[in-house]
Amino acid sequence: MDEEYDVIVLGTGLKECILSGLLSVDGLKVLHMDRNDYYGGESTSLNLIQLWKKFRGNDKPPAHLGSSRDYNVDMIPKFMMANGTLVRVLIHTDVTKYLYFKAVDGSYVFSKGKVHKVPATDMEALKSPLMGIFEKRRARKFFIYVQDYDEKDPKTHEGMDLTRVTTRELIGKYGLDDNTVDFIGHALALHRDDRYLDEPALDTVKRMKLYAESIARFQGGSPYIYPLYGLGELPQAFARLSAVYGGTYMLNKPECKVEFDDEGKVSGVTSEGETAKCKKVVCDPSYLPNKIRKIGRVARAIAIMSHPIPNTNDSHSVQIILPQKQLGRRSDMYVFCCSYSHNVAPKGKFIAFVSTEAETDHPGTELKPGIDLLGPVDEIFFDIYDRYEPVNEPSLDNCFISTSYDATTHFESTVMDVLNMYTMITGKVLDLSVDLSAASAAEE
Repeated sequence: MDEEYDVIVLGTGLKECILSGLLSVDGLKVLHMDRNDYYGGESTSLNLIQLWKKFRGNDKPPAHLGSSRDYNVDMIPKFMMANGTLVRVLIHTDVTKYLYFKAVDGSYVFSKGKVHKVPATDMEALKSPLMGIFEKRRARKFFIYVQDYDEKDPKTHEGMDLTRVTTRELIGKYGLDDNTVDFIGHALALHRDDRYLDEPALDTVKRMKLYAESIARFQGGSPYIYPLYGLGELPQAFARLSAVYGGTYMLNKPECKVEFDDEGKVSGVTSEGETAKCKKVVCDPSYLPNKIRKIGRVARAIAIMSHPIPNTNDSHSVQIILPQKQLGRRSDMYVFCCSYSHNVAPKGKFIAFVSTEAETDHPGTELKPGIDLLGPVDEIFFDIYDRYEPVNEPSLDNCFISTSYDATTHFESTVMDVLNMYTMITGKVLDLSVDLSAASAAEE
């Protein structure tokens, strides 16, 4: 281990694995270590026995749930937007050759006490029970404006500069009501709160276009895709990729103590009495606890069920977003469900997650609006975890620390953190102009 590396990556969470892969592909010499004896860190995937140990303190799950190894329960479940940034990153690194994706059946939103399919195009808007007849016409006009909008073609701008006009002003022009604005902002554009309304509208319009293009890509009922066998496949795919480029992976390395020189810059990492030298360290918050601060907590429930979520058209995989305003909360709630059709549970079993930014100390009570949508459950687990962000100055200490995973059930915020870190580490912006057809859906 007494060698010198360009970068040492600590923790095999998803963000760390993507960065390790990107840096290896760039030709840097990378050592990747984890104190755990499994891949994935916080974003690992558990079988039934591991799940039982974590939440029930024993390794005897009931026999009626089926074989333990048929379960791949993601601890931080998130769907990917089919044309989204993460898929572009996966294609850029060619890691897609190790993964098979399958489209997600449904994308839904909670509005006025009911679950509705999210309309993504002008035609769907006309059919949606989310809106009355006049509102449908207004929404359709807005959707057509967004579909036709082209940043480079001023003729499509209708005299508005979307880098200046706020989202509130743009939507105001079409006279849409609050419930419509809610599903557009939270379920299509995937904003996590309502700050976007007073920010330039261009970002929201681009996010809506991404949603519509992603739906068109796999012709499914949602814009999302998900790997067969769950997200646990991703860190391992990146480990393989890193090895192809000469990177080294070491699991089960106790301690992993980051060493600093007299100027406070990283000089290496020590484990089991050996020190590997390096110029930069990339890690999750748990490896440098004195350089982070707590920014919030995520409350989540994990349920094992024997049926799809009611009112989702029997979807075997689905996301439901419950906008904060519909619940009288300060942040959105998310429901995520996948099943044996993505090989994450035995036949006939479904895994559902409900998550939100915690506003109290009682996850059970707080998550009730989402849990109420699930119908009967075979088993349910509750959990609350802290979220951290770095407070160090990477230009002074060469430590690049990721932010903890948030409550969202899609990858858009996670991958932005990765790209920002990549730019801080390398000084360049990742080129994401790739051929999207390289991430093929798995054959049925």
